[in-house]
Amino acid sequence: MNKQELKQNNGWIGGLILIAIGVVVLLTQLTDFNVDIFQRFDGALIIPLIGGIFLLAGIVTRNASFIIPGGIISGAGWGATVVTGAITVPFFAGWDEGSIFMLTFAAGWAAITLLTAIFTDKTHWWALIPGSIIALIGLAVEYGGAFATMVTTVGKLWPIFLILGGISVIADQYKKSK
Repeated sequence: MNKQELKQNNGWIGGLILIAIGVVVLLTQLTDFNVDIFQRFDGALIIPLIGGIFLLAGIVTRNASFIIPGGIISGAGWGATVVTGAITVPFFAGWDEGSIFMLTFAAGWAAITLLTAIFTDKTHWWALIPGSIIALIGLAVEYGGAFATMVTTVGKLWPIFLILGGISVIADQYKKSK
């Protein structure tokens, strides 16, 4: 399939994903329709499943438009699943629930960069920025100390990154105008 055909298929795939999710959720709310795997885990796998569907659509279509929401939804969904105890991860035994959620959520953002690097024409490096900030907050919640100090410092100095970004945009525009 060429790029044009993939782009034409994206709308169909996205629409079908939304319809499928809507039908399953509507049926579970209005009837006694139960999907066994959801019942086993108290419904905790619904959000990661939705994220997984978006990720799969992004991989199949090689389109970041599905990978981006898939990474975010999956990270948040797996965080909620682990925090609620629906799935136990021995590595996180004894950890603060807030830090567990933040670190799995950050992993979802990192997945955006990884999957776009593998499956699309353009790697989305920008996703590492919110992912890193979220991970630092998760580590600060768990460990305090140096991580908490770092988060406080970054919280005060973040406008520097806006300034540097603005300088970069102006420099690029200047190069293009010559």
